[in-house]
Amino acid sequence: MLVNVVEVIGGLALLVWGADRFVHGAAAGARNMGVAPLLIGLTVVAFGTSSPEILVSVVAASRGDAALAIGNAIGSNIVNIGLVLGCTAMFRPIMLRSATLRREMPALLAVSLLTVALFLDNYLSRVDGLVMLAGLVIVMIWLARLGLVSAASDPLVEDFEAEIPTNVSMKMAVVWLLIGLVTLLGGAELLVEGAIEIAEALGVSQVLIGVTLVALGTSLPELAVSLVSVMKNEHGLAVGNIIGSNIFNLLAVIGIAATIQPSTLPSSVLSLHVFVMVAFTLVLFAMTYDYDGKNELSRVEGFALFAAFIAYMSYVFIQNV
Repeated sequence: MLVNVVEVIGGLALLVWGADRFVHGAAAGARNMGVAPLLIGLTVVAFGTSSPEILVSVVAASRGDAALAIGNAIGSNIVNIGLVLGCTAMFRPIMLRSATLRREMPALLAVSLLTVALFLDNYLSRVDGLVMLAGLVIVMIWLARLGLVSAASDPLVEDFEAEIPTNVSMKMAVVWLLIGLVTLLGGAELLVEGAIEIAEALGVSQVLIGVTLVALGTSLPELAVSLVSVMKNEHGLAVGNIIGSNIFNLLAVIGIAATIQPSTLPSSVLSLHVFVMVAFTLVLFAMTYDYDGKNELSRVEGFALFAAFIAYMSYVFIQNV
């Protein structure tokens, strides 16, 4: 068990560092090619922050352990909203002034409902996976168009302009991209190996390990980005990072897992975990809607998200231990 814990910790460390280098290289390379910063942020950066979950999905599904990938995707979305946004808003209220983000929220809700619809028969087929990957392509195209038509005065434009690397040569951008990708793959291998062994040793399902241990670990990049963003007053990044990551978690992570390894879903996925994920998404949608004229995710709302996350994790722990 100690060896497995070391594998998980080492895998998480490699995933966090690898994701940072992957995003750095990809964003710098896109900027060198003249791509607009907002377009880079909505597509390249959003995809990159989900790279730990995506690589874990590829490795787990290729080993015949698709349940771990599915649990990771669902759990990461719950962690991103409940823990990451909750803690960030408690630390400092998040201003919501970007029209671009308000257009993204309905897309996240639609993707979440699509996931539920595909889960209703308790089986993820290869066709379901291809549907989700097709949805990923559609969303990428839509985000690209959104980035092109968004107003230059949108606060999110300034946020991405400040964060996307400059003065990085194309050669170094490619080097960092490749280093990040290799590191992500190595970290995913270690994490999946350790997580599966821990699940077997504890006698719990891979879905449970996915929605708890693996989800918490692979969401560390989002937590770091969101906290640093609000400290720099780049509030659009704090929320945009989560919305984009959650969209890619569902379409890319679950889509890849189902395409590689079709599988039957454990009953707990539809009866609990997906329900909680959709509930968190609906609550975030309501909170980001400007119903009180303050245009912010307040400390009280952040505490409510965090408290709901703790309640969910406590329930999962009590039910399985």
